[in-house]
Amino acid sequence: MLTYETKNGWTAGMDAKAAFAFAEGYKSFITTGKTERLCCRQAVALAEEKGFRALDTVDSLKPGDKVYVVNRDKGVLLAVIGSEDMEQGIRFVIAHIDSPRLDLKQNPLYEDLELAFLKTHYYGGIKKYQWTTIPLALHGVIFTAAGERVEICIGEEPGDPVFTVTDLLPHLSDEQAMKKTKDAISGEALNLLAGSLPGAGDTDCKEKVKQNILSLLHQKYGITEEDFISAELEAVPAGAARDVGMDRALVGGYGQDDRVCAYTSLSAILATEQPAKTAVCVLVDKEEIGSMGNSGMRSAFFEYALASLLQKRTGTYNELMLKTMLHNSACLSADVSAGIDPAYPDVLEKRNAAKIGHGVVLTKYTGSRGKSGTSDANAEFVYAVRKRFCDAGVIWQTGELGKVDVGGGGTIAQYVANLDVEVLDCGVPLLSMHAPFEVASKADIYAAYQGYLAFLTQA
Repeated sequence: MLTYETKNGWTAGMDAKAAFAFAEGYKSFITTGKTERLCCRQAVALAEEKGFRALDTVDSLKPGDKVYVVNRDKGVLLAVIGSEDMEQGIRFVIAHIDSPRLDLKQNPLYEDLELAFLKTHYYGGIKKYQWTTIPLALHGVIFTAAGERVEICIGEEPGDPVFTVTDLLPHLSDEQAMKKTKDAISGEALNLLAGSLPGAGDTDCKEKVKQNILSLLHQKYGITEEDFISAELEAVPAGAARDVGMDRALVGGYGQDDRVCAYTSLSAILATEQPAKTAVCVLVDKEEIGSMGNSGMRSAFFEYALASLLQKRTGTYNELMLKTMLHNSACLSADVSAGIDPAYPDVLEKRNAAKIGHGVVLTKYTGSRGKSGTSDANAEFVYAVRKRFCDAGVIWQTGELGKVDVGGGGTIAQYVANLDVEVLDCGVPLLSMHAPFEVASKADIYAAYQGYLAFLTQA
């Protein structure tokens, strides 16, 4: 055939029964993994069930060995050692497990007009108005003055209270309605409503509601107000991921950017046995804020973990070995793409837009306005991935993230490419990306898993 046209996965040979079954595990993963720490914990637990061991517990590595390295409880590298010399290259699939959210400030609790609130600083690119008037749960860790680590989860269990960000009633919002959408809700107004009941203690206390909240927190968790300073607390949408639509062919839920690619990548590495080239899945933090920090993709942790693998596989190590290995390696940057939405078709160019249900998306370049902030994969590598997917029967399509002058976004691909690795963006298309409730097709989710597995196990 001389012409090219993508096909709907459900009518192009997709195993619907397998796709629906796979989605059940995925929904459970994103329902439980509302933060990067929780995703990392789940990944390690699933890996250990499949025989993976912590790298620091082994002295040497041989073909078929399965190991993992955790980075500060916020990321993990998992590897299945191949039969080939590692200097001949590794197959990487790399996804991120952080998502847009509201982070509590270090001094968050205050009272105003006899209502208690928690101040936040939003994380990642959000539409601020989408985070008002929805139920929110609070997850994270607090370290007390005594050094005790306290885990917080409020709002997920049946009967739990939830939090919310208030908004104006339409009767009084004429001035607000005249503002641009991005200015209608300010960042400093994204505060969690946390309580309204005055405490029955000190009658001279001027902030009895705040005092009551502190008392409740101390009774349950043993923390004081100062302990918020050494805390990481994240407000995220409460509740479970759900099927969407009468036919149940879509999954809706929070954090699918990029946990849909994280789960499919993780599932692929867990299914990998005896590869020729060493197969590696990396789940990283901080992508939504530029991959900065020691848990992001720009951290030296990636090279540190690879150097450790090399040393334990070969019994020796030098920098040239690592650079040679990276030069010969190939990577899929597993990140989501924008699915074209018939309600908003003008921001995407239809001939080069990803469609929901048409398979995993190969994106040669991301960026915007002149391909800014992208690695722009070379034609040779795009062909290699395309051929591998076709040979393996993977349902795939191509797509770009927005019209040329409309916008776009970068991914971790550029940082991997800077290490001299062949890399191509490859992920699941979403509707309502970065919203508190994102939507993906079960066909695309399953196609991503099949694509990552085919890539990791390619001879």
